[in-house]
Amino acid sequence: MNWWRKQHLLVQVAIGGAIGIVLGLIFGENISHISPIGDIFIRLLEMLIVPLTFFVLIDGITNLPSIKSLRSIGGMTILYYATTTAIAAFLGICVALLINPGKGAEGILTGGKDIEPEEFSFVENLVNWVPSNIIQSMAETSMLQIIIAATIIGIALLSLGESTKRITKLVHEGSILMLKITDYIMKLAPLGILALIANLVGTTDLSILYESIYYVLSALLGLSILFFVVYPLLIKLLTNYSPIQFLKNVASALTVAAATSSSNATLPASMAVSKKQGISDKVYGFTLPLGATINMDGLAVTFGVTGVFAANLYGLPITIGLILQFIFLGIALSMGTAGARGADIVMMSILMSTLGLPLEIVAIYAAVSPIIDTGNTVNNIFGDLTGTAIINKRYSGEDNLPTHDEKNISTLS
Repeated sequence: MNWWRKQHLLVQVAIGGAIGIVLGLIFGENISHISPIGDIFIRLLEMLIVPLTFFVLIDGITNLPSIKSLRSIGGMTILYYATTTAIAAFLGICVALLINPGKGAEGILTGGKDIEPEEFSFVENLVNWVPSNIIQSMAETSMLQIIIAATIIGIALLSLGESTKRITKLVHEGSILMLKITDYIMKLAPLGILALIANLVGTTDLSILYESIYYVLSALLGLSILFFVVYPLLIKLLTNYSPIQFLKNVASALTVAAATSSSNATLPASMAVSKKQGISDKVYGFTLPLGATINMDGLAVTFGVTGVFAANLYGLPITIGLILQFIFLGIALSMGTAGARGADIVMMSILMSTLGLPLEIVAIYAAVSPIIDTGNTVNNIFGDLTGTAIINKRYSGEDNLPTHDEKNISTLS
C-alpha cells in the first residue's frame, strides 16, 4: 500500500487503465457490473466543472500585476502567450485533421445514437456568449458564458486593486478549496478510470483501442512540431540566440519539466537557466511565474487534437465554426488550467462539457495522459522560456519593468 501511495498520479492512472483493458478483454460485457464506479467518478468530475473554472480563472487574472503595469512588458507578454496558445491549438487541430483519429470508430461510444453539439457560430451566437444571469449559466453549465463572466469579474477586480482585496482573497481561498477538492477526487481517478476503461473495452468494439493509438500519435506529433519547429523558429527570428544553443542552455529545466509534469514545480529551474543566459531578473521574474500560471501551449495542442478526436468519435461534422471554437477554448481553458494533480483530466471534462458532448472520452484521455502529459509540460516550459528570451530582447533596457508578486504563485502541482 505504501508503494502505491508513493507513485505519481500518472503512474497510478496508467496502471488502472492497463488493468481496465485486461478486465474488459477477459470479462467482456459482464464487466458492465462495475460501470457504476466509473459513473460516480464522472459525476464527481461534473461537480467540479463550474466552481473550479469560475474560481481558478478569476484567481488567475487577479494574480496578474496591476492593469497599469501591463502597459509595457505585461501587455506584450500576455499577447505572446495568447498568440502561441492559439497557434498551438490550431497546430493540434491541423495534425488531427491530417491523421483523423476516431474516424474509424464513428458512433461507437453512442451506440449509434446521434449526438448534437452545442450550436456555435461567431456571428449568430456571439450574443449568447454573454450571460444575462450568471446563476442560470452555472445551473445550466453554460461554460462559455461562465468563462466570459469570470474573465469580466477578474479584470474588474484587478483594476480595483487594494479596494477589493477582501473579495480577491475570498476568490483565492475559493480557488484553493476547489484545488483541494480536485486533489481528493483525483485520488479516486485510478479506480474510476479502471472501471470506465474496462466497461469501454468490454462493451464496445475493439476498434476504439486502435483509434486511441492514432489519437496518441496525433498528440505526440503535434507536440513534436511545436517543440522542434515552432519554438526554434521563434527563437531564430525574434531573439539573439541560436536555436540549438538555446535548447542546450535550457535543457536542465526541460528535464525537470519531463520528470515532474508540473510547470509550477519547474519554475525554480526555469528561473535558474534564464539567469545563466543573462536575462534580466525583472523580465524572467515576471514572465516565468506568469507563464507557469497561464501559458499551457502543450495542453492547447492536446485540446485541439482531442476536439477533432471527439468530433470523429461522435460523428460530428468538423466545420469552420467548430474549428474556431476549438481554438477559442484552447486559449481560454489552457489559460485557466489549475496547477493541481490531474488538472488536465479535469480540463478535458470541461472541454467536453463546453462542447455539449458526453464525458466518456475523458476516460480515454486519462488512460493515455501518462504518455501525453510529459510532452504537454515540456512544451509549456519551453514556451515560457522562449517568450522570456523574446521579451528580454525588447525590454531589457527599460527601468520601469513590472514585477510579479511571487506570493501569488501557486505551489500546487
